[in-house]
Amino acid sequence: MRYYNVVFAGLLVASSVAAAQDQSHAVTDGGIKVAGWQGKIDPGEAKRGGTLEGAKLDKVGNDLHVTTGPAVAYWNPKDVAKGNYTVKATFTEDKYMGLNNHPHPYGVFIGGNDMGTDKQSYLYCSAYGDGRFIVRGFNGEQTFQLNARGEPNAAIHKAAGVGQPVTQEIALAVKGDKVECAINGTVVGSYDKSAVVGAGKLSSTDGVYGIRFSHNTEGVVKGLTLTKN
Repeated sequence: MRYYNVVFAGLLVASSVAAAQDQSHAVTDGGIKVAGWQGKIDPGEAKRGGTLEGAKLDKVGNDLHVTTGPAVAYWNPKDVAKGNYTVKATFTEDKYMGLNNHPHPYGVFIGGNDMGTDKQSYLYCSAYGDGRFIVRGFNGEQTFQLNARGEPNAAIHKAAGVGQPVTQEIALAVKGDKVECAINGTVVGSYDKSAVVGAGKLSSTDGVYGIRFSHNTEGVVKGLTLTKN
């Protein structure tokens, strides 16, 4: 019995340490440093006391530089997509897992409506530096998921190791009745628009587009662009 108690206690300690390591750690000198851009952290982060100033958006040359803190979406209100379109950008994590103890994702979002409010909704596709991706949406405090969390795909680049660089080109496209996520030029997920738009989901695939980073992650975003399909 004593052996099992020791093992159980050890598991509790390990679990507590892992949980502590994965808490969002506010960055220093945070906030939005790029003119015209706005942001909002995830509802769960706000409930735990996080603030937008706990993450940072600034520039490195002409590129966007994000450091989190709490998980956050950033956008420029003038960036609006309608009809059939593709939004894409290239993400570089210079030091894979540099701020966390396991892989965290980053990517683009589309269909942003009521942005900056507690009712905001959007859909994002994000890649992990270990070869996985996730397609997920927010509608206020509700979330909806279109693929298995952290689904692997051979098209997604893998970092050589912790602290090593990894780059992904990530795109979300609306094509008729389909919404597609492509990473590094390969469609990794294709979904019926009916799975994206509706009660508890997006009000429309028309809306603001931007970028989203999970918590405790740092990366550079190059070439956020919109093209019509």
